[in-house]
Amino acid sequence: MPIESLQDRAEQLLLDAGILPVITADSVDQGRRIAEALLDGGLKSLELTLRTPAALETLATLKHELPDIVIGAGTVLNDQHIRQSIDAGADFLVTPGTPTTLADALAQAPIPVVPGGATPTEFLSLMAHGFRVCKLFPATAVGGLAMVKGLAGPLAGLKLCPTGGIGEGDAAQFLSQPNVLCIGGSWMVPKDWIAAGDYRRVRDSAKNAAKLIAEVRARG
Repeated sequence: MPIESLQDRAEQLLLDAGILPVITADSVDQGRRIAEALLDGGLKSLELTLRTPAALETLATLKHELPDIVIGAGTVLNDQHIRQSIDAGADFLVTPGTPTTLADALAQAPIPVVPGGATPTEFLSLMAHGFRVCKLFPATAVGGLAMVKGLAGPLAGLKLCPTGGIGEGDAAQFLSQPNVLCIGGSWMVPKDWIAAGDYRRVRDSAKNAAKLIAEVRARG
């Protein structure tokens, strides 16, 4: 499929998500319980980082057991990650940053990709590869809302998923920007809740996030 069509799909996936929980699973069971809590709260998409030995097995298990969930494989760093994520059933790929060699490989991937960048130069390079749907990371560390707004004029065709440092308190401000499709965050899956097995709070936080998405979009 041409990269233009895959980027159309990436745009729709992020629009459908609105808020993309970024999760890290230490075990398949933990990943399953997090995903179930997020689904119960109304969030049907997530980014599962490839930061633990259990990540790929968790991804494959969730896609098999929870077919309603949309999963992006996150922290994709190399060709091996691309292949493994696709084989495990990832719906799309996400990178924290995208050097040229990785961008070249991602441009050949058969599924949607949301490559990461942090500067106008990086985004221009990604757009030259055919990517117009990108992750701004780490969002707050590189300027937050000011960066999002600053990119809107000169890179009018760029659509963003700001991720990194965004919390429930400022999520709506990011999501209301015209060049933002979706925001990524982990405030609904903090480590202490997960360590305590407090998935009820994960569900309730997901409910609040789903409500926030609806409110922002109702305002137009």
